Amino acid sequence: METEIPAMLGARQLIRPERFTFHSSRMRMKHVNKEELAAMDAESDRCALELSDARVDVLGYACLVAIMAMGLGYHRESQARLAQVTKDNQAAAPVISSAGALVNGLKVIGAKRIALVAPYMKPLTQLVVDYIQHEGIEVKVWRALEIPDNLEVGRHDPARLPGIVAGMDLREVDAIVLSACVQMPSLPAVPTVEAQTGKPVITAAIATTYAMLTALELEPIVPGAGALLSGAY
Repeated sequence: METEIPAMLGARQLIRPERFTFHSSRMRMKHVNKEELAAMDAESDRCALELSDARVDVLGYACLVAIMAMGLGYHRESQARLAQVTKDNQAAAPVISSAGALVNGLKVIGAKRIALVAPYMKPLTQLVVDYIQHEGIEVKVWRALEIPDNLEVGRHDPARLPGIVAGMDLREVDAIVLSACVQMPSLPAVPTVEAQTGKPVITAAIATTYAMLTALELEPIVPGAGALLSGAY
């Protein structure tokens, strides 16, 4: 959230006149498991309140799996509650969750059957798969990288991703979710994997950027950020 989304907004500034500032408030988590994710989500109201003090124009809730681990469809409840927090602080702003943004982004590009790569342990990845399928998108093939430590997720080398995708059966998929986590770096690998597979590639960070630009009523175009931000949508 603090690396790839600013990188995409920065790239957009090279081709469009808008300028962006980036503000963050943190929810604590060290190990990516269901208990710490639930404790982390409980801090989201505080974060929304703190950020709304800055009178920001849009808020993004980064952790995809924290939302998806709270139950099917939870992104709608979370977004509505956090938006109300900003409204109660006299600083109303739309709230985007990476979970909701990923689901919406897949629907925007018309993906009905996907391949998915996630850094989580297999049980958490299964929750993500179930969540996405509940939203009407079939996950045909998925790969859990099983990285339990949150810092190690952030250190995962995106150069490994094309090789990981090459080992997946993509014959029946419409699109590839290269990273179902805004923490796991993936942006540098997106053009490579699109060229390698001939399929549109989306990530949680790309989908969140698309949703933020759309909420700001700005053209959702970012160079080098895959099909969703190509200008085709």
